[in-house]
Amino acid sequence: MSVRAFAFVATLLLVACAPPARDAAVGMSVVQSLDLPRYMGRWYEIARIPNSFEKGCAGVTADYALQDDGTIRVVNSCHSGDVDGPLRQIEGQARVVAPGKLKVGFVKWLPFAEGDYWLLDVAPDYSVAVVGAPKGNFGWILARSPAISPKAMQAAVAVMAANGYDTDRLELVKQGPAPKEN
Repeated sequence: MSVRAFAFVATLLLVACAPPARDAAVGMSVVQSLDLPRYMGRWYEIARIPNSFEKGCAGVTADYALQDDGTIRVVNSCHSGDVDGPLRQIEGQARVVAPGKLKVGFVKWLPFAEGDYWLLDVAPDYSVAVVGAPKGNFGWILARSPAISPKAMQAAVAVMAANGYDTDRLELVKQGPAPKEN
């Protein structure tokens, strides 16, 4: 087994052992009419439920691109230690399995290693999104810009709470300034 494959399997085991941050007795509500093409593009991670694969990450982004076959190319990026730290990236693929529900995988030869990516809320202007998973071991607040207003943050946190998340476990993600557009 290669070092990379071993590291991935070890990460999966750590994630599987992580205590959930969501009360599974609370039902989850997902976005029923997601405009998938509009969701594509760059999202900045504003806050997250801590997880092993993002430990020490700052300046986290996720880039989504719709493919010709209907799947979604996913490129997750983070900087180790701080926003100017070394860049780490991983590429994966997502697919829609039901309205507001996607499966995401990052290792093609392990198709059973897909994770749930449920869209709990998307702002009408697609500026902020709240993502979760039924087991509660993952949760994110994402935005189109590196920062959001306190009002938008409060609304996103309320969505997580309504879906059974222990929002006291959310950690803010340090972001650098938005890249300048040419």
